[in-house]
Amino acid sequence: MDEFKRRAFAEDGAVVIEGCLDEDALAQCREVFDWGIANPGPMVTTMFDGTECRAHVDNANPNAKHRLDDLVAKLPFGKLLAELWGSKHVWYFAEELFLKAGGKAARSSWHQDTSYLPWAGKHWANAWISFEAVPKRNALEVVRGSHRGTRHDGTTFLDPNDPTDPLHGGDVWPRMPDIEAERRANPDAYDIISWATYPGDVLLLHPASLHGGGATDADFPDRHTLVLRFFGDDATFSPLPENSRSGYSTAGVLFADELSHLKAGDPFRAPCFRQLI
Repeated sequence: MDEFKRRAFAEDGAVVIEGCLDEDALAQCREVFDWGIANPGPMVTTMFDGTECRAHVDNANPNAKHRLDDLVAKLPFGKLLAELWGSKHVWYFAEELFLKAGGKAARSSWHQDTSYLPWAGKHWANAWISFEAVPKRNALEVVRGSHRGTRHDGTTFLDPNDPTDPLHGGDVWPRMPDIEAERRANPDAYDIISWATYPGDVLLLHPASLHGGGATDADFPDRHTLVLRFFGDDATFSPLPENSRSGYSTAGVLFADELSHLKAGDPFRAPCFRQLI
């Protein structure tokens, strides 16, 4: 971990670690990914199941937790993230699985994970592990430095005609900007960063960053991505709005019971999260 990578993550909110995972580590990740796809959890959302144009997203599958806890203990993320952040400790939160198949998956709407999860602080990172070589045109896009800016209301992802449809009602946090509409009017409206990646590369993303994209097409029809989420010493509990139309509790929907004892500003800690360092 060099100073360039540390500074890029701190300032930009995302960085790629080339060749982070060797073939054995990547195979272990793929084994866990495939098991999760075949054995979805209660948070799964799917579209076009049983067809070539399949889309699948799953979060924090409780039946996969022991597999993921065992996996992350074998991967290099504890030491890597401790050095990236300057943190004495690193914990593992949970996984997210993305599968897009059939070459017709639209780009994901722009959003921040912190619109949906009660997270604040500098020491957060989502490790994006794609099992295909991903061209830049199909890659996740990030608004540079947005993790240090406004926490927006999340989109519901329900209205295809309004990618800013507010999750919490729009009266607590500012509404998400329509970034794609602004980019169509002015391609330079936002400072966007993205990377082509190869198997073994890992994209580290601060979850407060505005991010979206990842469409597939005829030349890149399928994408299988495992996301592992981590936090460190400077990670605090930042509750979601109390009067939200989303139905979420202030602790969100993932580990809500385990986090129910936390108050705004408390260190983000709970015994259920695997400590790596």
